[in-house]
Amino acid sequence: MERRTFLKGAAVATAAPVSIEPGFTSLFNGQSLEGWSVADGPETAFYVRDGAIVVHQSANYPAWLRSSRQYENFDFRCDFYLQGWMDSGIFLHAPEHGRPTWSGVNIKLFHKDEDPPKPTSAGAVFPLVAPSKVNVKSKGEWNTFRAVFDWPRLRVWINDEQVQDLDVEANPELRWRLRRGYLGLQSLSYPIRFRNLRVRELPAKETWEPLYEQPGDLAKWFLAEGKARFEPLGEVLYGDGLGHLATKEQYGNFELQLYVRASLHSNGGVLFRCDADREKRHYEIQIHDVEDAVYPTGSLYYFERARYPKIEAEKWYLMQLIAQGPNCFVRVNGETVMEYHKLENTAPGHIMLQAHQAGMPIEYKHIRIKRL
Repeated sequence: MERRTFLKGAAVATAAPVSIEPGFTSLFNGQSLEGWSVADGPETAFYVRDGAIVVHQSANYPAWLRSSRQYENFDFRCDFYLQGWMDSGIFLHAPEHGRPTWSGVNIKLFHKDEDPPKPTSAGAVFPLVAPSKVNVKSKGEWNTFRAVFDWPRLRVWINDEQVQDLDVEANPELRWRLRRGYLGLQSLSYPIRFRNLRVRELPAKETWEPLYEQPGDLAKWFLAEGKARFEPLGEVLYGDGLGHLATKEQYGNFELQLYVRASLHSNGGVLFRCDADREKRHYEIQIHDVEDAVYPTGSLYYFERARYPKIEAEKWYLMQLIAQGPNCFVRVNGETVMEYHKLENTAPGHIMLQAHQAGMPIEYKHIRIKRL
């Protein structure tokens, strides 16, 4: 038997859709991909057949289908169909750009019945946390799926049996993952099918301050130094030239999230705990996509070199900066690339965006901060 068993010409039973439970919103109309969009893949990566969303066998990797909205806490349910060797996943809290498995959570869907379960088994928080058991049907059968995320608790059921009950914050590899993001269906080029997708939102718990989401937010900043040009272009903040744009508010302990897109080999940074004239000790997280540079992207300039992150020039990536007392660390696309625990200046200060060289712009969007 071949490693993959495809559904060429096979007739797939399509049972009547389940009724939507009270309080739930349907995410799939059974006829089109309305309300969904393909991310990181060709437009043909997903299609609708027989009342189900199907992964096209030529979609390749990476490709995933994402919801039109982002969700924080929720009860998400769907059915998935396996026949033979199939490998896929369901993304929770997936980012707008970057690596959803590492910035959000990937619940693995896999055909194999494994005992003992592994971190790669069906129902795993892939590839970190094994399910309590494997309960999957793969001989041309529909399976039910349910995930309840009520931070920090994540629970998962497959075929009405609970396979995960996890305190996300207790896991050092998961505690700084995104707490709000897209729902997603992953393609690994196996023709897995999904139907009856629905969600019920639960009360939100996060409180973020938007620093830049739209042009009006530029009023929260001032040009602190130089002659740089920072231009609001819709949801994108465009920086070019030489200088620093600073927040009017000051922050000491915080988590900062933003998306960055830099020109090839451009040089810039995100500064924190700055005074307006930058005479006191301040700190800079470097933006510089040169792997062999002394301080590549994610480095704490002058103090600690980052492990070069998996980024590509001129493509958006997620950056997270956490500063708390003498400690700080940086995550890029869900990977911790730098940690430092000897910050001398712990006083609140401005956040600054650095433009370093004319003609080599850096763009930012969805900049938000949470005081810790």
